[in-house]
Amino acid sequence: MLPSENDVTQPSSIEACSLPLITDLTRDQLAQWCIEHDSSSYRADQIRRWIFTKRVNDFDAMHDISKKFRDLLKENFRLFSTTIVKHQTSKDRTEKLLLELHDGHHVECVLMREPKRNTVCISTQVGCAMGCVFCASGLLGLTRNLTMGEILEQILRLDRVIGEDERISNIVVMGIGEPLANLPALIPALDTLNHKGGMGIGARKITVSTVGLPAKIRELADVNKSYILAVSLHAPNDKLRDQIVPTNNKIGIQKIMDATDYYYVTTGRRVTFEYILLAGVNDSPAHAHELAGLLKHRNAHVNLIPANGVEETGYQSPTTADVDRFFMTLAKGGVNVTVRKRKGDDIDAACGQLRLNREKEKDLVQVQ
Repeated sequence: MLPSENDVTQPSSIEACSLPLITDLTRDQLAQWCIEHDSSSYRADQIRRWIFTKRVNDFDAMHDISKKFRDLLKENFRLFSTTIVKHQTSKDRTEKLLLELHDGHHVECVLMREPKRNTVCISTQVGCAMGCVFCASGLLGLTRNLTMGEILEQILRLDRVIGEDERISNIVVMGIGEPLANLPALIPALDTLNHKGGMGIGARKITVSTVGLPAKIRELADVNKSYILAVSLHAPNDKLRDQIVPTNNKIGIQKIMDATDYYYVTTGRRVTFEYILLAGVNDSPAHAHELAGLLKHRNAHVNLIPANGVEETGYQSPTTADVDRFFMTLAKGGVNVTVRKRKGDDIDAACGQLRLNREKEKDLVQVQ
């Protein structure tokens, strides 16, 4: 519940920390709040422009809004709830932030620069329950879902560290957590990114990744937006996928394929299948042939991802020759395929790795 409009005293620092995030409100909810506080619904659009396009860091910078109303905003909301505890920049200009949330937990977000686009990768949960054996994100399990505002704040933080002449052009929801397990917060966050009164990023420039939750894939399809769906497949058969992606033993690849077919028919968007190549595990020619057989009759795209080595998982990246061989087998089998460029190799590049290192540091301090 929002603070009472009768509470006009300036909040103390402790009270301020408990105020709700203004970005946890949709445009319509913020407009209704403005109306209830003796202002026009248009005020919500002014506020959102300052937040999402003008890159302000506090309410006082919103100079076309009266001081009285700015004070009211400060009494009722926070603009940011996170603290940047680590900011890494790679030699290829990839930037990675480790953010501390209001409750002391941590999430990561990444900015990846290309000549014609700036892509941001964001998290949707603190930790992950999917248990993929190669991934640092789930090694500590799932703590909680992020709110809509916490999802958006990762983008706002990165939007404020890039140059004034730079703009975020693409979003990939591939950070820590299973995005489709947090659809109630994710969908309105994506709507805000997509909306012209938000960041105005086209739906076709937003990619949502999933380990493959059939019912949730169908739910996302029924939103009827042209988001790109990326399914983390990682194996061409159930026996191998059960080992790599433990949740598969309750689902099965065929149900995932049926759901992605539904997504394609409903949205008209080709589905991407992510396939992380783990040396000696799923990168053989036989695996490539089987994957080609599974996908060649579908309007699909395969994104091959040579694994980032994470000490705690024990898995290694395949050789360049093995990656090339896998790629050529799929291409010759009639599958549209690319190899993902590796970004940020000289920083904690693997998803969840920076957060994992931070948690290990905290444990070490507690032991000492």
